[in-house]
Amino acid sequence: MGGCGTWAWPELLVLLGSAWLWVGSAQPTPPGPTQAPGPQLRFRLAGYPRKHNEGRIEVFYNDEWGTICDDDFTLGNAHVLCRHLGFVAATGWAHSAKYGKGVGRIWLDNVNCAGSERSIGDCKHRGWGNSDCSHEEDAGVVCKDERIPGFKDSNVIETEQSHVEEVRLRPVVSGGRRQLPVTEGIVEVRYKDGWAQICARGGASHNSRVICGMMGFPAEKKVNRNFYKLFTERQQPNYRLHSVSCMGTEVHLSMCSFEFYQGNSSAACGAGMPAVVSCVPGPLFATGNAHKKKQRQQQQGQARIRLKGGARVGEGRVEVLKSSEWGTICDERWNLQSATVVLRDRVVLGIPVSQGPESCCPPAGTGPIHLNEVQCRGTEKSLWNCPFRNITQEDCKHTEDAAVRCNIPYMGYENLIRLSGGRSRFEGRVEVAVGAGDGDQPRWGLVCGEGWGTLEAMVACRQLGLGFANHGLQETWYWDASNVTEMVMSGVKCTGHEMSLSHCQHHGASVSCRNTGTRFAAGVICSETASDLLLHAPLVQETAYIEDRPLHMLYCAAEENCLASSARLANWPYGHRRLLRFSSQIHNRGRADFRPKAGRHSWVWHECHRHYHSMDIFTHYDILTPNGTKVAEGHKASFCLEDTECEEDVAKRYECANFGEQGITVGCWDLYRHDIDCQWIDITDVKPGNYILQVVINPNFEVAESDFTNNAMKCNCKYDGHRIWVHSCHIGDALSEEANKRFEQYPGQLNNQIS
Repeated sequence: MGGCGTWAWPELLVLLGSAWLWVGSAQPTPPGPTQAPGPQLRFRLAGYPRKHNEGRIEVFYNDEWGTICDDDFTLGNAHVLCRHLGFVAATGWAHSAKYGKGVGRIWLDNVNCAGSERSIGDCKHRGWGNSDCSHEEDAGVVCKDERIPGFKDSNVIETEQSHVEEVRLRPVVSGGRRQLPVTEGIVEVRYKDGWAQICARGGASHNSRVICGMMGFPAEKKVNRNFYKLFTERQQPNYRLHSVSCMGTEVHLSMCSFEFYQGNSSAACGAGMPAVVSCVPGPLFATGNAHKKKQRQQQQGQARIRLKGGARVGEGRVEVLKSSEWGTICDERWNLQSATVVLRDRVVLGIPVSQGPESCCPPAGTGPIHLNEVQCRGTEKSLWNCPFRNITQEDCKHTEDAAVRCNIPYMGYENLIRLSGGRSRFEGRVEVAVGAGDGDQPRWGLVCGEGWGTLEAMVACRQLGLGFANHGLQETWYWDASNVTEMVMSGVKCTGHEMSLSHCQHHGASVSCRNTGTRFAAGVICSETASDLLLHAPLVQETAYIEDRPLHMLYCAAEENCLASSARLANWPYGHRRLLRFSSQIHNRGRADFRPKAGRHSWVWHECHRHYHSMDIFTHYDILTPNGTKVAEGHKASFCLEDTECEEDVAKRYECANFGEQGITVGCWDLYRHDIDCQWIDITDVKPGNYILQVVINPNFEVAESDFTNNAMKCNCKYDGHRIWVHSCHIGDALSEEANKRFEQYPGQLNNQIS
């Protein structure tokens, strides 16, 4: 999504990404280098976009290069092929000619490897040259970027000379060399072991648009070419490309038409000069007050497009606002051109490097699916200007929600944080660099663990590029493997959306940490996947009712603090409490199981209800006035986190009986029925009026999730002292800002009287 290089000045390097099918981090132990069964077999990576360890897989057999069909392709196939190429294993594979269509023969089809074979020829397949595929089904592989020790590379890993794979902006203005992101400079392309320029003989806004999009910027602006002309007169450019002509809809420079220079080209540009572009950063990356003011003006009014559920900045499920309600887009006919329009709409981010659910694997959405078969050309100013088809219930499911991963500007945040002492690169004690400005060497130090939690860990994992947080740890004595001992950051408090720990609230230079020993330094365990809990709002609305429950039936509930504080003053066991009861159905729509933070050894046994609590507070239930004043509250411990029911083809994994493991499997839900203890709010002291019922899951962020913004549900309530009407229940972020304001101020609610 962004790149970095090691240069004398901060520059921007864009490495092409690609869509692929993601797999877990666990890999089988490689049996060693895979040797070809004879001198006639060789392998190479080809296609676009690709890197040295990923691309379309091609095999040289019978004196001819050909491809492999993706029918029945598995990760085991990719493991064998990656070892042929000299890599230890595969991390994924690509289907449907994601790296472009090959040419020539399709040598293999229906390949089925276990993953341990020494040669692709040892795997089951239809026979060499026997295929019913077209090149639209060419398979690709993504290999782990680790070479097999001692591997003698007799294979061919080629870079096609007709493609440009790496591009950067080289700033020449003195201030631009220190400031990130780099928004203006000379465009350079990778050539052999160095960099070369592009000959430009006039302004070409379409070319600038494509290059800025590659760099993660949504728009371009005019540049003072005279300044650069004077600068380049003192230099000796080395030109690589000329006659570049883009339409403006391309997602990479190599998709434009251009020509290569041959031989010595230092003076080949004639009256031209090196190509220079100046880009406009999106609001997340704007620098300086003038920039930010301009971006605020551009962003007036709520955006109609957003990305949700991505592990990193600039990726996620695409959601659009229609009729004041957020919904998703079906991925039928979804392509890079449509994704480009999404990302440039509202001036947010650069163009995408991949599209589709497999590109960044966010969890499935909820609510309406607004659009289907979106077909943009790439030139539209808004997604709503593109042709599309309205959705019907039979057309699409949320498993087909469209998603994107886009280029973002290189900011260098990942160079200011590191982990030490962990068992893998995904865990360890957090160390941050301070005082790294103006060319100074950074000073590495620790982060105080006081107040460190899941939200802070989410930011640290995002800054590290390691996805989501699994745990935020306040003590890390078991990771004491570094000579860094000084605390340099304390009082860190994040909202969870920041791109860097330095963007969170903290004490600054005045470090204040009660426990200064290294064992109290903050740590994280990161993960590529996370759970995502969601309350089924319609069920709350359908099952809500009032019960007057006798006090003699509430002793256990009182023991677990499930009643209002005034219950302590009641004349026990006489009288009753008025309870608002409803059912809760909590779904896990994420990509990892939801597991309690505490292990079974620390679960608390409650004798009265005779069950274990794996989480003391799993949900908060509140009755609020329009201005947010809480007039009644309740909470629900996780009496038992288990899979009550699951979607089709999903097996239950968690059951509480006999001290079983607790959790909620991906694709399953846990049902708390309205008739169990503490599944209520005590409204005995609430006066008649109009209120908001609010339910919040995982309110203390004890367990990490991919998205906390959908953990709250709100309903309108009308209570006349005898009956209650619950309506308009919805997930907290499902409506537009205006619709939420209307929701909180429906007639009669402002004066809290029944109208």
